[in-house]
Amino acid sequence: MNDATDPTSRGRLLNRRGFLTRAGGIAAVVAAGAISGESLLGSDHAASAATLRPGRKAAAAADDPLALLQKMISFDTQNFGKGGKTRPYAEMVKGLWDAAGVSSEIIPTPQPDNVHLLARIKGTTSAAPVLLLGHSDVVPVEKEHWSVDPFAGVVKDGQIWGRGALDMKGMNSASISALLRHLGEGGKFERDIIVLTDCDEEAGDYGSSWLAKNHWDKLDCGMVLTEGGWFIAQSDKTTPMLITVTRQDKVYFNLDLYADGTATHSSKPMPDSAIVGLSRAVAELGEYDAPVHLTDVTREYFGALADATDDRRWERAIRLMLHARGQHALERTAALVVKGSDYPYLHHALLHTTAAYVIEDSGYKENVIPSEAHVRVNCRGIPGGEKPRDFLATVRQKMKPRGITVKLAAPDGVSEADYLDQLDHTWATPAADIKTPLYQAISKASEQTYPEAVFAPALFEAGTSLGPWREHGIPGYGVYPYVIDNDQLVAMHGNDERIYVDALKTGTDFMYRVFDQFRA
Repeated sequence: MNDATDPTSRGRLLNRRGFLTRAGGIAAVVAAGAISGESLLGSDHAASAATLRPGRKAAAAADDPLALLQKMISFDTQNFGKGGKTRPYAEMVKGLWDAAGVSSEIIPTPQPDNVHLLARIKGTTSAAPVLLLGHSDVVPVEKEHWSVDPFAGVVKDGQIWGRGALDMKGMNSASISALLRHLGEGGKFERDIIVLTDCDEEAGDYGSSWLAKNHWDKLDCGMVLTEGGWFIAQSDKTTPMLITVTRQDKVYFNLDLYADGTATHSSKPMPDSAIVGLSRAVAELGEYDAPVHLTDVTREYFGALADATDDRRWERAIRLMLHARGQHALERTAALVVKGSDYPYLHHALLHTTAAYVIEDSGYKENVIPSEAHVRVNCRGIPGGEKPRDFLATVRQKMKPRGITVKLAAPDGVSEADYLDQLDHTWATPAADIKTPLYQAISKASEQTYPEAVFAPALFEAGTSLGPWREHGIPGYGVYPYVIDNDQLVAMHGNDERIYVDALKTGTDFMYRVFDQFRA
């Protein structure tokens, strides 16, 4: 059970004795001379490391996933849509692998300083490898809206703050720290463990698909673990309630909405303004909720949620939804589930096709009323639920009376019809098999680390880099191995991204136990 009920006392003063006496972990790497303590911590290290005795600081901080996460956050790997500058980050992580005696290589892409890092821990048998997939790039920040420097790795209020703390440098830190702990203990694995630190996950041309096309022989494996499943808390925001592993992502697609109007001088506004027309259409569409759909995957998830919650009223709402007869009853009870949830936006997203209004552009001069206005709508469909083509048809039907043109944003050179066929294929792709050693390892680690919580497979409301492995029929799963509250979840890709320090530590223990199932 994660003990984060007193974050101010435990978040700032971690268990120093454990850091200093543990034989393995990142401390062994620093002791090997590959990376200095100052290099690992960075110049803006937080108070949690500042109070350590001189001479012990490097070893103690190096055995701490918090210190590693602080260093990871300090690298500005923002991806503005065309990839980021990931080489310095990759070189830092490569130094850890090199010092631990693990073979690793940086794989350049055609974009300068935007690279992948691949490490392979050799196993004792020829069993199919496990691949750990963790992206190095992060979404941009609106620095003026952060209460701390987003690249300083500040620790306050028992939380580590910074861009990537949750998505997904926190996961990277927990996983790498756990693996290095095994290696520091002299542990060996019964199969190869491949660790891919990929770039262009948030956007760009040279992500995992490019890498798979050019280097599949280095990526071929039996199972993949990446970001995904949420570890959510009871109403106190810290007590673990439901530990999930995602085995399927929602279907990602974009729509473009266009409005036309008369272009004229801004001194003489006309009623057919493209911007006004599009704004009214977006307001109308923003009030629309796509139909609720429950699939086998989400039924199992919500059933586990009903078992896990200590809120009896909410439990009853969930069970009413799961037993609803007819669409009207399903819609009504699903609304009650979302209303009663401490994570309402997550649970809404797991029940509906979602539409998010992400980019709006129109006009080019302040004294000209433009003839066209545009908004990009990012959509996520439920596999096995509403098909993207059906959602598109509904949006077109709703927008037609307003004269709004709705286009499916297909890749360059791909027709709408062909792209809809591709989306149908993704929509119909089955969830990852749960009868695999990796899934069983995650399940057992959950039982060991969070014994009072319920464990369940789930649907990921977002997306991952797992596409190439899914295309090869290789099962892929996702976890964010730290308990979070709803405020932290909302801050993902937003302002003041953060996770609990204690949750990171416990999450590292969780990842250690996952890999422990593969010890030789």
